[in-house]
Amino acid sequence: MQRVTGLTPWYLAQFKPNSHNIAARNLARQGFGVFLPQRLETRRARGAFSTQLRPVFPGYLFLEQTADAASLSAVNSTYGITRLVCRGSDPVPVPSSLIEDLRQRFDEAAAPEAPPLPNPGDKVTPCHGPFADFIATVETVLPDQRTWLLLDLLGAQTRVQMDARNLRRL
Repeated sequence: MQRVTGLTPWYLAQFKPNSHNIAARNLARQGFGVFLPQRLETRRARGAFSTQLRPVFPGYLFLEQTADAASLSAVNSTYGITRLVCRGSDPVPVPSSLIEDLRQRFDEAAAPEAPPLPNPGDKVTPCHGPFADFIATVETVLPDQRTWLLLDLLGAQTRVQMDARNLRRL
């Protein structure tokens, strides 16, 4: 995805269901700056849990009309896009301050720092997966960042293995 920063206006576009990557790619090919904030989300499907990047604003992405971009009227005919969000017939600009705030919070380019490994006895909570937001006690930390936790499930201590990168200290 093309990432552009400048003083040009930002707009909001609605994309077709499950077409966010296609829409972003096609808008970038036309010269638009594209910002699609995403976050990791865990869902259960067919009895299994899966964690994937999902749009923060389902159905919408932000686009910036740069100097070399096609006209805004071309957005409505872009493959993957339903429509440009307008008030009447005029596209509604999105404040640049909102885009900057969202970028600070959901910047795809910034790789988060690896948190330090937990120590045995630490209280942690898994960030994603079926045990997200449960409070657990670290039992063992292995060198490959696999961690054994003790969870209190239905009044019994249950031993669970997780990746240390999926844990947040309390």
